Amino acid sequence: MTDKKVRVRFAPSPTGGLHLGGVRTVLFNYLFAKKHNGDFVLRIEDTDQTRYVEGAEEYILDCLKWCGLHPDESPVAGGPFAPYRQSERKALYREYAERLVMQGHAYYAFDTAEELDKNRKEIPNFQYGQAYRDSLRNSISLSQHEVDALLDAGTPHVIRIKMPADETISFHDMIRGHVSFETNQVDDKVLLKADGMPTYHLAVVVDDYLMKISHAFRGEEWLPSAPVHLLLWDYLGWKADMPQWAHLPLILKPDGHGKLSKRDGARLGFPVYAMSWFDAKTGELTPGFRELGFLPEAFLNLLATLGWNDGTDQEIFTLDELIEKFSIERVNKAGAKFDFEKAKWFNAEWIKKTDADILKPHVKAVLAEKNIEVTDDQHLVTLIELIKDRCVLLPDFYHQLGYFFEQPQTYDLASVKPKWTDAKAEFFKEYIEKLANIDTILPEREEPALKAFAEEKGLKVGDVMMPFRIMLVGGKFGPHVFDIAALLGKQETINRITKALAAFAA
Repeated sequence: MTDKKVRVRFAPSPTGGLHLGGVRTVLFNYLFAKKHNGDFVLRIEDTDQTRYVEGAEEYILDCLKWCGLHPDESPVAGGPFAPYRQSERKALYREYAERLVMQGHAYYAFDTAEELDKNRKEIPNFQYGQAYRDSLRNSISLSQHEVDALLDAGTPHVIRIKMPADETISFHDMIRGHVSFETNQVDDKVLLKADGMPTYHLAVVVDDYLMKISHAFRGEEWLPSAPVHLLLWDYLGWKADMPQWAHLPLILKPDGHGKLSKRDGARLGFPVYAMSWFDAKTGELTPGFRELGFLPEAFLNLLATLGWNDGTDQEIFTLDELIEKFSIERVNKAGAKFDFEKAKWFNAEWIKKTDADILKPHVKAVLAEKNIEVTDDQHLVTLIELIKDRCVLLPDFYHQLGYFFEQPQTYDLASVKPKWTDAKAEFFKEYIEKLANIDTILPEREEPALKAFAEEKGLKVGDVMMPFRIMLVGGKFGPHVFDIAALLGKQETINRITKALAAFAA
């Protein structure tokens, strides 16, 4: 840690859905900032206009809002370093790119896309760099007169960094320790594109400097770009202000072989996006954790444990606990395998520990999708408390308590019919008469009464309890059967027994 104020950033490109790895990057940035009383900045890196997708920025903001990870500064919240969209900062970047050219650390390249494609086809493993730059159309190979003429004519060009030869570039990564790169292995990356927009390489360095970012946490896939960025911090004279780096481990496929992708989710039947994403261009809908029925607290909890632990056996953490316990040094170098069954376990545990009053709006939304309107909120809270331990995903609440609001439309007849007898049918007809003579169903009174009546009729208690449950809810599920009957009430219980007897007899 340094003495300067902690400022971290998440800088996504608005090109589509937000992968759970992206949300984990947000989370680790957020936890680090809040632990050190710092600022969490959201910056939209929309410099690649060819990949820009309408609605993607709003989607990213909605995802962070759902997760409860609110930026201190953003395109919406504003802040002292606005604007926070790179497309609105376009004029800034050329100045720095031109400065690098003047210093001899970068150069103009006038090669056309067709010329570069030809080189790639003809030269195995072609890279625009030290090996070939002298034979290509750029301000290194051309005379100053030729360069000036091309610039005066408005010839399309890019600005590339001039990677030095035979140097070793090193830095300290907060997760990986000492990391080194050989400059001969790195090509001359484009810094400023022909349309005047910066590439990620230039923009991220300029913006991190101007926004006073103190720590840069990003996925390990960006590690190969680090030598370019380190040189830019040096060449622009900002090395003393360079943020501390941490490259986060990948989230891997369940088998551990390779990075988890959207295709893996589709193939294996689980989401990889925080929220569902609809691609207007392709018409493809990619499902998300929110729509599947995850609580945001559970989603964050499972992400925190993908590559980090606090050194104890604790697995369930609130956001405040994560802030208190988080340490970037306890993030692992190795990739973390994604386990969807474990993800569902986190959600089930969070449903159990969440107050029924807090779950109420979630459950109401689930029931509303099934055209069930709840008019008695307190009754719903009672029901949620009764069955929440049986739910893994939020839609499970419909399966587990929908029958309190609507009679079963079907019955698990396969579990009843093989052992259904006239004696059992007669038992329930007489049981209806008994229920009709009481005021209210009290579980502690009616359960022993039914058991005594079954014995009186020569029936085993198990022979009538399961059909009774199926009569009330349609299947072999739900809480204690007499708790169900009590909540349904005497008349509705009678109605359901009557309806089911007709179905069992059919």
